[in-house]
Amino acid sequence: MTDETLTGLGWSDHFARQLTPEDTGLTPARIAEVHRDRLRAVTLAGQADLLPSESTGTYVVGDWVLSDATHAVRRLTPTGDITRRAAGRDVRIQRIAANVDTLGIVTSCNADFNVARLERYLALAHSGGCLPLIVLTKPDMAEDADTYLRQTQRLSPLVTAISLNARDPEEVARLTPWCKNGQTLALVGSSGVGKTTLRNALTGGDAATRGIREDDARGRHTTTNRSLAPTLAGGWLIDTPGMRELQLADVGDGISAVFDDIEELALTCRFRNCAHEGEPGCAVQAAITAGDLDADRLTRWGKLLREDRHNSESVAEARARGKAFNRVVKEAVSKSKRKRTPGDTA
Repeated sequence: MTDETLTGLGWSDHFARQLTPEDTGLTPARIAEVHRDRLRAVTLAGQADLLPSESTGTYVVGDWVLSDATHAVRRLTPTGDITRRAAGRDVRIQRIAANVDTLGIVTSCNADFNVARLERYLALAHSGGCLPLIVLTKPDMAEDADTYLRQTQRLSPLVTAISLNARDPEEVARLTPWCKNGQTLALVGSSGVGKTTLRNALTGGDAATRGIREDDARGRHTTTNRSLAPTLAGGWLIDTPGMRELQLADVGDGISAVFDDIEELALTCRFRNCAHEGEPGCAVQAAITAGDLDADRLTRWGKLLREDRHNSESVAEARARGKAFNRVVKEAVSKSKRKRTPGDTA
């Protein structure tokens, strides 16, 4: 099996460099679905169900593993992870998908469109090592779809944005450059914005779709599990359920990239610790006064920074508590073993 034949599955030199002589006889496989007790993977020979060598919660769709045809023997380090703080009270980082080339952020030209949420997704994309692509759906149902497109294009110089009718195969074909030749496109966004319709068009599938509520433009969950599927163009598509909660953690670099205009201005403030709240010589406030920067954008930047800092610290504290507890358990077990005499029985 050569790297050339594996590239169609998304393999690259990044993974080839992780192989060792001890891996001889193992087969690269890419995770397509994660179930409670098994992993469904794709290989050059087709699909395979593998038993995990660690908790299934360790794996995500898109991961590469080395397999002995029965077990996922070893998981390879990904090129990048799409992550968030886990929903609810669970203080941990949750992996959403791995080895994504392009994050397709899907929103519609209606009440679902939300600049603050789009900026969150853009920060995730940058921290996850993938390109951001914003896909605006349902332009035919909007009075002025171009307004949505212009707003999107102003979010960041990193953004590529396109507007298309998800029910028109010719328009959906415009997404082909991001999901061909082994490239992986992951779709994220709220329920009801057309992710499943796009998935069907790109993969030739027939997954069911549901309508949206007229009062708030939100839909019900259609996709219930993350999955990796081949596209008609020769690449791969990861579809994800709509996420009601998108808390950021450990994505400070992504926030900096999305709001690089503000951070560059902040470097020219008179005081290094300027809070940009009216201090003399504040370049950020001067830009707002001159009309070069939107005050709401500054507010959103500050909110994301505070959220990311708080969640990152909470996760770090939870990890530290877990490590401390494990040490206590190990010490207790070791002490118990030392107290035993040769005549003791377990």
